[in-house]
Amino acid sequence: MTKAAPLDTRPIGVFDSGLGGLTVLRSLIDLVPGESLVYFGDTGRFPYGPKPAEEVRGYALEISDLLVERGVKMLVVACNSAASAALEDLKARYDIPVIGVVSPGVRAAAKVTETRRVGVIGTVGTINSGAYQRAAETSGLDLTCQACPGFVEFVEAGDVDSDEVIKLAERLLEPVRSANVDTLILGCTHYPLLARSIASVMGRGVTLISSADETAFEVMGRLEVGDSIVGQEPRSGAVPEARGSHVFITSGDTATFMELGARFLGPEVADVEAHKWS
Repeated sequence: MTKAAPLDTRPIGVFDSGLGGLTVLRSLIDLVPGESLVYFGDTGRFPYGPKPAEEVRGYALEISDLLVERGVKMLVVACNSAASAALEDLKARYDIPVIGVVSPGVRAAAKVTETRRVGVIGTVGTINSGAYQRAAETSGLDLTCQACPGFVEFVEAGDVDSDEVIKLAERLLEPVRSANVDTLILGCTHYPLLARSIASVMGRGVTLISSADETAFEVMGRLEVGDSIVGQEPRSGAVPEARGSHVFITSGDTATFMELGARFLGPEVADVEAHKWS
């Protein structure tokens, strides 16, 4: 009888420009609670969206090198701007799986839309990169893409539902509302934290697609292929008794990250390591 290969208990590395990637982390904790996770929030160099693609690519390579040096078994680029600028370079650079947030969102939208009219909202960098347009080329979707500068800044300030947020959403979302989309891809991992405000502006009948949730499902699927979800018996799907460890690192202020991280994620953000770029 062939002996089963031992489980790979190394952590999964996740990174974002700031707090938005915590939406991906939340989904991962819920879907694969036995997995250990290392999260890097680059709040010291936030925001990525307005910056040139080559600069964002450099940031993504630096963070990914750091996480790979810490021994992660998989890399999740939980930032649409970074994924748009660097995903293919990262896949070529490492011999571990590298998962982005763009394609999972497009696939999910294609499954649920009835009219094929789909909106995409994201940072200026993500929308201008054409990443979503390329990902949707063979899907038959009629995309309306809209940059939403200002959304990320509100989230990073801890404001997700003020009158100012609603007013900004009403102005920025007008093009996708006018396009009569029935599905809206939240093309930035910060945006699920604004989901209630966005939904109130878009109205009923528009399905919001969280790239965070869909990316977590892709991670779980990749782990399931090798029967390698930590804490689960192969093919059982049983919820593990032991939960994985969670490490948080930020290039910005640790106290601010801990305060807002605990608000958006929960008690898992118990401690935060500082990393200063030279």
